[in-house]
Amino acid sequence: MSKLLSSRRVFLNAGLVGAALLLGGCGKQETAAPTGAASAPTAAAASAPPAKVYVVGTDAAYAPFESQNEKGEIVGFDIDIVSAIAAKAGVQVKFVNTPWEGIFNAVAQGDRDFLVSAITITDERKQTMDFTAPYFDAVQLIAVRKDSKVGKFEDLKALRVGVQTGTTGDEVVTKLLGKNSTAIKRFESTPLALKELESGGVDAVVADNGVVIHYVANNAGVGFKTVSDPSFPSEQYGIAVRKGNTAVLDMLNQGLSGIRADGTYDRIYAKYFGSAPGAAAPASAASR
Repeated sequence: MSKLLSSRRVFLNAGLVGAALLLGGCGKQETAAPTGAASAPTAAAASAPPAKVYVVGTDAAYAPFESQNEKGEIVGFDIDIVSAIAAKAGVQVKFVNTPWEGIFNAVAQGDRDFLVSAITITDERKQTMDFTAPYFDAVQLIAVRKDSKVGKFEDLKALRVGVQTGTTGDEVVTKLLGKNSTAIKRFESTPLALKELESGGVDAVVADNGVVIHYVANNAGVGFKTVSDPSFPSEQYGIAVRKGNTAVLDMLNQGLSGIRADGTYDRIYAKYFGSAPGAAAPASAASR
């Protein structure tokens, strides 16, 4: 009898020990599980997805719209405008110096997400790319030496004229002098054309007013003057995107509208041109 009781006691004790171990094991799992479960959502919430980075093509040789400073950084009016638009949209942008001659192919092929480079909105360009609302009003301007007798655009017919290849300045001069005229001297950038005017290699340069005025103001020693002509049509700059890319186009238009509304656009404009624009460009629309 005592042996039986002893066996039962051993069995009972063993059962109690086993139960205790089982409960102890369960207790560790229950304690650890909430810790692990709580940490996963916290980590996920803390690591928000990175902002989209858009690659922006710009020909950084067109001050004050885009140029490179002494550190090699791309700076200018266009750069500040797009940076402000990106901040409004909550995205990031990376500016890539892109030669003007290939800049439109770069966006068409998808190598650039969009372009900002003092690009004039034209009917011809709208056939192959889409544009945002205009963000700058421009017009062609003639630069000549101070002793020049040029008083209007027609006076350039007998002269050597410098232009930047593929710009609207190139277009208007080609119409005036003829497609095959050897008097048209084409350059990779407007500053190069103006340097040629300084050295006497051309008699005049035709380019966008913002660039010409900026160059003359910052190079007083070269002895240039500017000549305007009422025959020059007004132009508007737009940000260019690949044809049909409505997602990027809508984002840019919304951001542009936002920086106009909150005064950011006027502050950037005044930084580069001395005062806010007299009249803002139209809010909707559809250079070089």
